[in-house]
Amino acid sequence: MQMTTTDNHAVAQAVHDIGSALWFGGTVMGVAGVNKSGSDLREGIDRIRVAESAWGRFGPVQWLGIGATLLAGAQLARVGGRRMALQKGFGTVGALKAGLAVAGAAATGYAAYCGKMIGRLAEEAHRRGDKVEVRDATLPTPETPSEIAVWQRRQRVTQYLVPVLAGANIACGSYLVQAYRMGATTKGVLRRLLPD
Repeated sequence: MQMTTTDNHAVAQAVHDIGSALWFGGTVMGVAGVNKSGSDLREGIDRIRVAESAWGRFGPVQWLGIGATLLAGAQLARVGGRRMALQKGFGTVGALKAGLAVAGAAATGYAAYCGKMIGRLAEEAHRRGDKVEVRDATLPTPETPSEIAVWQRRQRVTQYLVPVLAGANIACGSYLVQAYRMGATTKGVLRRLLPD
């Protein structure tokens, strides 16, 4: 049985949406749960270790979601090529969505790098016998070694930026899906043909 273009579009849309949900949900869980969970522990080094361990386990799954979002998004753009040319606004939102996906993937990579730096610097300080005092994985205290605190501040910014970018990507995807409705398509084509 040969798949039709509509079937390919449906599969690509499903893969894209599941990947995006995994990416968005995982980053929100990281902000709300993983990075804060260590605050229940007594030692600062353990607070960092818990978060680093959890992110190390979830990282491959998160990158699978990001990869699905990017690859299926490229397939959806290919399938919707004529629509981009004909329907006003479709191409602009599609380009915005692609930019958000790439920026979100880059921010995710940077957040992971920040987490690795926090872990590495904390372990080095611990081996030297320095006390590693932190509130949680991303919140320093006045006693936190300065090189760790710098990376914690960077991590704190990117940990909020990633779900914002991933969520905006999902919102753009919702707009594009709605643009496939007959009324939206007709209106978009007419707006392209009969500009204000």
